[in-house]
Amino acid sequence: MKKTILLTLAATALIAPAQADHHGMNKAQHDKMHKEHQAKLAKILADPSRVEDSKRDKYRHPAETFEFFRIHPEHKVGEYAPGGEWISRILGKYIEGPGKFTGLYFSTNAGFGSPEAHTRIKASAAKFGEDVAKVTGRPATDYQGYTLDAIPDGEKGTFDRIIIMRMLHNMTRWNIADTELKRMRELLKDDGLIGIEQHRAKADAPYSYTDGSKGYLREADVIKRMELNGFELVGKSEINANPKDSANWPDGVWTLPPQLTLKDVDKAKYEAIGESDRMTMIFKKRL
Repeated sequence: MKKTILLTLAATALIAPAQADHHGMNKAQHDKMHKEHQAKLAKILADPSRVEDSKRDKYRHPAETFEFFRIHPEHKVGEYAPGGEWISRILGKYIEGPGKFTGLYFSTNAGFGSPEAHTRIKASAAKFGEDVAKVTGRPATDYQGYTLDAIPDGEKGTFDRIIIMRMLHNMTRWNIADTELKRMRELLKDDGLIGIEQHRAKADAPYSYTDGSKGYLREADVIKRMELNGFELVGKSEINANPKDSANWPDGVWTLPPQLTLKDVDKAKYEAIGESDRMTMIFKKRL
């Protein structure tokens, strides 16, 4: 059973952006399209090639999460800071036709990281299309990747969706969150949406635990940061909640799977808890 989606605005506020992509559709046509999208994603998720990736589906809920983010195959979608390619191996196949899947990499002029790290980031962005193409079998030109400080001409205002998956804590502790969010905002269409999944701290957790260094952020702080950078909360969901996670580990979120930084120390305990408790939220540009 899907976990409850909580809307913070009127129900139409969340539905409207998705409907705006398909002007002129009646309800029957819209419902048919929705079922086709669900079936396509389900087929991708059930592919035998995902035998290892699928082990994390019970924690990451890709079908429900991408549906909550209102991602359609024909959308232009940006994934911020693609790393392990778990998401790329799904959306790289799901986004097609007029749609475009893009890797959005850390700005290399944001004042963090070494010159060597910047070189690696630029190299990863340059080969994003090639890496995704190896999984999908489609031409590398179907995809693109670039750093946010080197946005190509004509890209601003063209994205339907941007997703930030368990990365906002790093943006916070590296002091690049505001700059990066502003650049992502410039990429979105006026009716574009930004989806965030993030390790969730308790509402009363101290600043020392929620400055990004432990991987956890308070939900209220995330909402406030997004508002300060020109976004408005549309809805939030408990799709990726995990009440077993106390979110107060001395070594941070990495104590839990999949990292298990304590290795064999209390390993069974942490595996029984599973991956972190996560907030899942969607925002629109405030015009």
